[in-house]
Amino acid sequence: MKRLLVTFLLLMGVNTVHAACSELYDHQFDTLQGKKINLCDYQDKPILVVNTASKCGFTPQFEKLEAMYKKHKDKGLLIIGFPSNDFKQEPGSNKEVGEFCKMTYAVEFPMVEKSSVVGSNANAFYKQLASITKEPPMWNFYKYLILPHGKQVYAFSSDIAPESADVMDKLKPYIK
Repeated sequence: MKRLLVTFLLLMGVNTVHAACSELYDHQFDTLQGKKINLCDYQDKPILVVNTASKCGFTPQFEKLEAMYKKHKDKGLLIIGFPSNDFKQEPGSNKEVGEFCKMTYAVEFPMVEKSSVVGSNANAFYKQLASITKEPPMWNFYKYLILPHGKQVYAFSSDIAPESADVMDKLKPYIK
């Protein structure tokens, strides 16, 4: 009987993992780096989500985001960039955005394909973030910190630096 159960669980492994994925994490994205990212794989980790734009006054935050990613990625932090032209400051194609991020700021954290992050055309993930926090992005480089298992989701305005005390005080207990 025990062997039958183990066999069943092995056969059902993929579905079992995804069945346990909460609604907030039930999203997959194609990255500008040519990979797929499945948020279900990161439910037990803190995630910093940022809507980005290449032609924004806050664009230098890419440097701080990348430094934060390099420092904490091995401790469990995932940073994901969501390029968007909702505020008319990301006119480029996915390829152009990817090249800009890599060449100008050496961005290695996952950047997903361009999408809308506000209004009725916002991607489903951003609609959820706005619903949970009651704060849709008001501008580029608006940040959402999702604590492991979605225990809490915090929104931070564009002028809050990624490594600010506001962000780090909430993040530190979850990066080992």
